[in-house]
Amino acid sequence: MVSYLKSRIRNIRYITSVVSIALMVISLAAFAIKGLNMGQDFTGGMVTETVISPTVTSDQMLEVLKPALGESTSVTTSGADGRWVIRYALPEQGTEKEQAAPDVEPLLHQVSDKVEIISNSMVGSQVGQDLVEQGGFALLVCILCILGYLCIRFEWRLASGALLALIHDLVLVLGFFALTQMEFNLTVFAAVLAILGYSLNDSIIIADRIREVLVAKQHMPTADINDQAVIATFSRTMVTSGTTLITVAALWLMGGTPLEGFATAMFIGIISGTWSSISIGTVLPEWLKLEPKHYLPAEVDPAP
Repeated sequence: MVSYLKSRIRNIRYITSVVSIALMVISLAAFAIKGLNMGQDFTGGMVTETVISPTVTSDQMLEVLKPALGESTSVTTSGADGRWVIRYALPEQGTEKEQAAPDVEPLLHQVSDKVEIISNSMVGSQVGQDLVEQGGFALLVCILCILGYLCIRFEWRLASGALLALIHDLVLVLGFFALTQMEFNLTVFAAVLAILGYSLNDSIIIADRIREVLVAKQHMPTADINDQAVIATFSRTMVTSGTTLITVAALWLMGGTPLEGFATAMFIGIISGTWSSISIGTVLPEWLKLEPKHYLPAEVDPAP
């Protein structure tokens, strides 16, 4: 029974590794061809806060706003009933100073008798560019810190599996947003950083177990050691991933439009992070010929 279970786990590890490589290729192609649909946090635009009749819904507002302001227009509640924040892009033609912000008030009068504009503010393209640069820098620093941690904690063959699993999760999330052209904003970027930490945790748990078994059972083949490590940590991985997915599902169902991108990215990241730590995180060290001797202390020659 144990040998049958190990063979099944090994087949799952190898098959999901091939699937992961295929998904990475598709994601990279989508990212290269279509790119990300950057939200107004990065591209700039107008933010209008208004108070209208409490009976008006967001769907009714979008029905009159999108034809005039563009498909990227979004509305979110702002505390009290009837108070909304409207985000929309500025016209593309002309320079930033020449652009005139559309008048939202007449549009809202089509669905509400009571319309009061609280504030109008513009996020300039320069601010959006700064956010892109700072976000990219934050992602780079995060990956470099993770790389340094893995190099210190694990032998390079085992660390490379965990690192490739992280890159796999990041590529899949970005590829999904490129393929579907869902808006990529600051909340989605925050989810990407959270996914890196979550996936790293899963990979470290399995890598730690592999290291322990490598030292304890030095004559066992590496493939069998990886199978045993996956089986030993499988229940813990499933419980952790399952409870996290329940939380993300609650955000997805109850968070509304503002948290839709965040919840979507987290959902994809948790699933891909779970299977990449089991597949890529264990298969790559096998391909790199990881052996027990790599974790045994070096022999010292007693001769003077």
